[in-house]
Amino acid sequence: MQNEAVAIVIDNGSGICKAGFAGEDAPRAVFPSIVGRRCHQRLLAKTLEKDTYIGTETQSKKGILDISYPIKHGIIENWEDMEKIWHYIFYKELKIKPDEHPIHLTEAAMNPKSNRQRLTQIMFETFNTPAMYVSHQSALSLYASGRSTGVVLDSGDDVTHAVPLYEVRADYSFLLCQ
Repeated sequence: MQNEAVAIVIDNGSGICKAGFAGEDAPRAVFPSIVGRRCHQRLLAKTLEKDTYIGTETQSKKGILDISYPIKHGIIENWEDMEKIWHYIFYKELKIKPDEHPIHLTEAAMNPKSNRQRLTQIMFETFNTPAMYVSHQSALSLYASGRSTGVVLDSGDDVTHAVPLYEVRADYSFLLCQ
């Protein structure tokens, strides 16, 4: 019997990205959802080794990098930078080939359908993942507690959602967001 590849789980947050392998107790990678680029290409060419820095790589270089936060209020707004973060997760943090693993991504409660479609397109066309699934962060929190019905208060870096779920289906008529 052939072993199946373990799924990669990625929780894209406005402030923090978490990534790891399904079935493990904790994520292997936890880092700020930040992309940094050189402010002045010519002046800093010798100071910085590369053009783009991701996550904790940016911390010591904040004064000399243009900083971008690709996720705002739980919603991906800068797709180019988000792709850089995913590339960093796959190749630098987890050291895997995304075309050999199914990918499980999280999304915020109010993520538009167009974002989910774009996310799917990027995973299949850019990273050639063999399979993928997108889950609401609130539903996963409820699953983790062993329940399928409840109210989840999900408070992140710059967005908070109160999501009522019945049998793990969100009732958006009662959704509270800030």
